[in-house]
Amino acid sequence: MLIGNYKILIKQLSRIIPEERLLHDDLNTLAFGADASFYRLIPKVVVKVHNEDEARFVIMTCNNLKIPLTVRGAGTSLSGQGITDSVLMIIVSSEWRHYTINDDASTVNLQPGLIGGKVNQFLQPYRKKIGPDPASINSAQIGGIVANNASGMSSGIMNNSYHTLAGLRIIFSDGTILDTRDPESRRNFLASQKEFINRLLSIRRNVLNRPEWVEKIKRKYRLKNTTGYGLNALIDFEDPIDIIEHLMVGSEGTLAFMSEISFRTVDDFPQKATSLIIFPDIETACGAITKLRSCKVNAAELMDRASLRAVENKPLMPAYLKELNPAATALLVETRAADRKSLERQIQEIKDALSDVPKVRPVEFTTDAREITALWSVRKGLFPSVCAERKKGTTVVIEDIAVPVENLA
Repeated sequence: MLIGNYKILIKQLSRIIPEERLLHDDLNTLAFGADASFYRLIPKVVVKVHNEDEARFVIMTCNNLKIPLTVRGAGTSLSGQGITDSVLMIIVSSEWRHYTINDDASTVNLQPGLIGGKVNQFLQPYRKKIGPDPASINSAQIGGIVANNASGMSSGIMNNSYHTLAGLRIIFSDGTILDTRDPESRRNFLASQKEFINRLLSIRRNVLNRPEWVEKIKRKYRLKNTTGYGLNALIDFEDPIDIIEHLMVGSEGTLAFMSEISFRTVDDFPQKATSLIIFPDIETACGAITKLRSCKVNAAELMDRASLRAVENKPLMPAYLKELNPAATALLVETRAADRKSLERQIQEIKDALSDVPKVRPVEFTTDAREITALWSVRKGLFPSVCAERKKGTTVVIEDIAVPVENLA
């Protein structure tokens, strides 16, 4: 039963949000009380929004009533970012899917409800794709990809959301709209939000005045850091609008709402080759990664024996996986090129680089699209596959870690 400000909220929101998209009954709130993580919080109200005007109205109303608001897209969050015990605003993907691609496909403008994998399908005829490549790209929405600073298996650091961002249209809690791609919007924001800008620039000065902080930020983001705000924005940019734009990456909906997102696209080379390379143990596999840094490798994914055991019975998986010893470890390596000759040269460079590294089997690459898809679908489905092996009544704690490659082994 709703009480206090939540009853007022429902009354005010019902002025423009239809009843069927304004949910507060026990069944619906329970259903939306979980995302892809193992956490659960039951929201008091679930609001499904279809456009920017509705989203802005919900944001402003919650702000005026001092009611916490959480935004969710597809709910693929593995760490509980998409749950709340207050108001949950759902971006209905079927309504937030408008996009435009510029003439040379160097940039793409997207609404937050578009699925990442679908965007790559739009860009495929241009031999382009978006930079971030999370394992959940075929179900994760663009808004969540940016809000969580998604990178992924082939984007590394330089092609993640932060480094390929080309602009945002964002709504702050008081309803102020800033379009970082529009010079007039930038000027208006600087003029009307002077206190906000001054506080932001004060934080930047405090950071720059502490060399040890600057070095720590550089070190963490040079390695890889997708936890919380992109603090590297404070040292990467001088313009406060550029800082705000990049602080949005990784902010998990806590700073403002992104109603439109622009990416600089990256090349999607047509020639690809993939190899599942088996090493005798995890230390040897980790050492091999160091050698691969000198080669043109687009992705190198580490899979220990437990991971391989979870997928060894999947379709198109090599039969020899079932015969590996308990210490065996695999690297799923992919290299891409613009033409076949370059691809073959890159394959040979990888084989040469690993020639003196102990391996369980000879290195073999496949260029068969069906086999490549099977190998990568296994990697992208590794989390649920491994989870399925756990004991009944237990859960899986999943958090990524990042260490310097030279320390990985």
